[in-house]
Parts: sequence; structure tokens; C-alpha cells
Amino acid sequence: MGDVLAGFHTVWEFDTDSVLIRFERGIRTPKLLQTLGERRVPYEAIAGVELSPGRRGTVVLRAVPRPGADPLMDVADGQLKEGCDPYRMVLPVQRERLAEYYAEEIRAVLDPLADQPAEEQLVAAPAPPLAFKAYDGKASFDGTAVTFRWSRTGASSAKWKAGDQRFPVAELCGVEWRSPESLQGHLRLDRAAGPQAASSPRTPVDQDPAAVVFGMGYGLVHESLPFAAAVLEAVRAAGRTAPALTPEPPPVRVAVAPRSGPAEIADRIRQLGELHTAGLLTDDEFSAKKAQLLAEL
Repeated sequence: MGDVLAGFHTVWEFDTDSVLIRFERGIRTPKLLQTLGERRVPYEAIAGVELSPGRRGTVVLRAVPRPGADPLMDVADGQLKEGCDPYRMVLPVQRERLAEYYAEEIRAVLDPLADQPAEEQLVAAPAPPLAFKAYDGKASFDGTAVTFRWSRTGASSAKWKAGDQRFPVAELCGVEWRSPESLQGHLRLDRAAGPQAASSPRTPVDQDPAAVVFGMGYGLVHESLPFAAAVLEAVRAAGRTAPALTPEPPPVRVAVAPRSGPAEIADRIRQLGELHTAGLLTDDEFSAKKAQLLAEL
């Protein structure tokens, strides 16, 4: 698309195959978004686009990520507050028509299977090395293994007896993150185990050497969530590179976006004309977008 849509503390830059979401650095921008900096989201990683009324004369534009496409959102599992949602943009209500226009532009290029979970990860997690302080120890990740070093004042006797822990990514099958802003916040590593492990009771996190506990200002969202997402990304990559049980490769699916019909293109040109008349598009922007639509006929 080549266009830019700016909201409060967030800017979306539209490309032909993805949208670059950039977060400004400032005291009003949540620390998680400042830590992320920017994220490139392919359109095939988006399940849909929502536009809804906001607070105090604003509207909210939100892209809905597909499950499995973004490790950050998968590990967050719906626990993020609205202000920390990296797929959410708040705009003045005066820009509602412009926001709706871009929402329709994104919807027009979504994957035909956008309502289904993604077959592979499409959005990159923060890159290691990463580290943060939990209540009972320090967690670090170098890209190949997670290390827990216990605190003398916070760790339980069970963890002290077990000693500091190192978990190679190849031995892990998942990551469990519970927000430090909720009760029993923690990060727990799921290790590969036999089928009987699923039915056995789980060890409490304060006793589990494969978990660190949050709280008391430790394990903050902007530190522990990117960490958990990076570990999950590495675990998924290790699973993809592991030897397959059968040599047969998976089928290749090629998604072909449906071609717009003349009536649909005419409607979109009328929308452009309304935005141009309202002063939301310059003459050059209107001419460029109109030519782009006419070229689809």
C-alpha cells in the first residue's frame, strides 16, 4: 500500500505484503511497547481487523492476530491490558473514516484461510540474549538454553536443593507465562515427558526448578513476556528442524487473493473521493491510489 497511518503513540506503515507497527518512545507509551520498538506483521498473520469506539473522542483500530502466527501473543494468551496490546491503535475520532478505509484495505488482502490458525510462525519474537529478575532467581536465555540462578533470599528450599538449572531448548516442548499483574504470576518451562506426565499433578511453581516466580516488582511484563516469546520461538524452531517420523514433506499451500471486481473497485474509488473531499488525502495520494485501483481492472 505504501501509506502511513499515525495514532497516539503508534504508527502503522503499510507495505504490499505486511504492515510495520512502530511504537514511539515516551513516558505515556507502555514499557512493553517501548521494549518492542517495532514489529513487522505480514498480512497472512492477521485474522481480521476491528474498528470500535474508544474513550474521550477516540476510535480504536485493531488487527486480530492468527493463533500460531505470533509467539508473543500466543504466550500472552489474552492476559495483556488493552494499552499494552501491540496490535491496537488509538486515533482521534476525526480520523475514523480514514481508519475504516485502511481497515478495508487490509481485509481485502487477508489470507483466504485467515480464520484458521497459522501453519507456521509469521511474526518474529524479540531476539536473545535476554534476561530478567524474578522473585526467586534470575532467568537468562542465550538462544540455545534457558538458565535459572536462584536467589538466596527468594528461592524455596526445594529449588536450593535442586541447584541452579540449565534447560537446552531441545529438551523443552513449551512455555507457560502468567502475568505478574495477576495472582501467582510465573514463567514455567514445559519439558518433554512421557504420556503419564499429563495426568499427574503439577508441582507448585515455588517448588518447581523449571519455573521462576513473579511479584514484588519482579518479572515485569516488559521483561518477562518478550523473554517467554523468544523461548517459545526457539522451541518451535527446534521442533521444525527435528527429524520427521516420515520423509514425506508437507503439502505446499499457495494462497491466491481473489481479484476485485469492477463494482468493488468503483466503491473503493468513491471512498477515496470522499476522503479526498474531506481533506484526509492529498491530491497526489488520491491520484496514486486511484491509479492503483484502476490497474486492477
